[in-house]
Amino acid sequence: MNVKSTLGGLAGACTLTLLNESVKKLDKDAPRMDLLGMNAVARLMKGHNILSQTAARLFPVALAGDLVTNSLYYSMAEADNKRSTLIRGSLLGLAAGVGAVALPKSLGLNDEATTRTMKTKVLTVAWYVIGGLVAAAAINLLDKKKI
Repeated sequence: MNVKSTLGGLAGACTLTLLNESVKKLDKDAPRMDLLGMNAVARLMKGHNILSQTAARLFPVALAGDLVTNSLYYSMAEADNKRSTLIRGSLLGLAAGVGAVALPKSLGLNDEATTRTMKTKVLTVAWYVIGGLVAAAAINLLDKKKI
């Protein structure tokens, strides 16, 4: 992993997080990946006294975890050329979005945050695809390869 991939991954993760955090305030059907993240942190920390099980304490941990893991994930978008990087970024986003809709219940998490309505499901996938495209675009901007 190199600096441009890391920065591109961070750009994609920040975009995903900004979309989630801003649209949830405007639209009741918006995905609530923050709730999904807090649910996952609470489940991981169950039985430990490290965190109190309150949203105020879980949110920053979940947010940091999302930013780190999504940054690392999106940093894999870099490919041999700019076109392939964009394709890879969009496919990574698509896979993450579909996973965010399909996997929570099977992992023992409350899936309502990403599956509440059809609109919620579509927006969840869209947010992740946009994150992947932003990551790929940032990597391409930092790269000197030809198209």
